[in-house]
Amino acid sequence: MAKTLTCIVVTPEQTALEQQADFVVLPLYDGEIGIAPDHAPLIGRLGYGEMRLKAGGDEKKFYVDGGFVQVADNTVSVLTNKAVPADKVDAAAAQTQLAAVMKEPANTEELLDIRERQVAQLRAHIRTAKHAR
Repeated sequence: MAKTLTCIVVTPEQTALEQQADFVVLPLYDGEIGIAPDHAPLIGRLGYGEMRLKAGGDEKKFYVDGGFVQVADNTVSVLTNKAVPADKVDAAAAQTQLAAVMKEPANTEELLDIRERQVAQLRAHIRTAKHAR
């Protein structure tokens, strides 16, 4: 029998997902990472974007909103602010929010940092929604 991973996704509100997977792809802060069974132990900082789980012939996609991932003993533990099924992400609403955020003034370092984070999150929402189609 082929080895699998246990993928657990936890948000502040709930355990959003707990399932077996053959392969997991996550958006790290500095790029994507693929995790297969028997992956070396790892702790990483998540970025904003699409998480993909492959199990058998099925693939599930989710938008994850930053956080951390830990890989150990064929368990992928994802701690994130938000995990939304990709087919539930509204690209039109994200596009509208992005336009509004881009119009807001960012005349201090703090406001600029906040705006850059919001822009990254909204662009990741849009990409995830487009990939879900």
